[in-house]
Amino acid sequence: MPPALAGRRLDQALAELLPEYSRARLQQWIRCGAVTVGEHTVRARDKVHGGEEIQVEAELEANDQWSAEQIPLAIVYEDDQILVLNKPAGLVVHPAAGNRTGTLLNALLHHAPELAQIPRAGIVHRLDKETSGLMVVARTLTAQKRLVEQLQRRSVKREYLALVLGVLTAGGSVEAPIGRHPVQRKRMAVVAGGKPALTHYRVLERYRGHTLIRARLETGRTHQIRVHMAYIRHPLVGDPVYGGRLQIPSGCSDALRRALQGFHRQALHAERLSLKHPVSGDELAWRQSPPADMLELIGVLREDCAAKGHAG
Repeated sequence: MPPALAGRRLDQALAELLPEYSRARLQQWIRCGAVTVGEHTVRARDKVHGGEEIQVEAELEANDQWSAEQIPLAIVYEDDQILVLNKPAGLVVHPAAGNRTGTLLNALLHHAPELAQIPRAGIVHRLDKETSGLMVVARTLTAQKRLVEQLQRRSVKREYLALVLGVLTAGGSVEAPIGRHPVQRKRMAVVAGGKPALTHYRVLERYRGHTLIRARLETGRTHQIRVHMAYIRHPLVGDPVYGGRLQIPSGCSDALRRALQGFHRQALHAERLSLKHPVSGDELAWRQSPPADMLELIGVLREDCAAKGHAG
């Protein structure tokens, strides 16, 4: 142990010496006895004196419980540290009960087998199954640690396009804590004691009974945009959980009626993503247009406005 680290907690000193590993991972290794100081196991909070011999005998857990599957991926950017992709609607991100195969994680393990050595195959943030758009994946432990740190600092910028019910007069922000619904445990809700959550939104286009907005996340809570927009009584079009009753503008065309009745997922797309490259530090940004189903619905809403003489 370098003398300069004398007086530091063991986990803090190890974080300095092994920056590619997260503090949580190092603490886990200490707890399970994989870290010894002078042949003795110690606690994470124990102080180091400098000059000790520290041994770390730990193995990275491979993601061998998940199988690699040849599932097409829409790669937007790729280098030896990160991978940015455009996730289609309908693709589950991570295996779980009932979805152990056919997920983004399975596809990543086929595309880049080395991700089997990275926790969660490098996935550092998620999109809901029926949400489309941009995601970043870490290809190394160093990249994963630094991307997680950026997310925690809120320096990763994520902007979404969303179609919501009702006509919003102006943009704004929703700051309301999100947690599990007290009764329906598979849902999230604005609840006292929930985790802090902040969503900014601005109006892009108005239609006769709907609004196209751009939402920017300050935090990354489960279902955040969906919950926050429902909370202000402008839920997302097609949202099967938070959307409420289908609303069709009076006197609308058959085309718009069919489009709204046939849109069975939340109209939400992760359009923009920006971050600092975890190794080079370069500022990087990407933009991805919405998929065809959402573009078609927007087009029909525009046509309805034009036919009825409303400005968008």
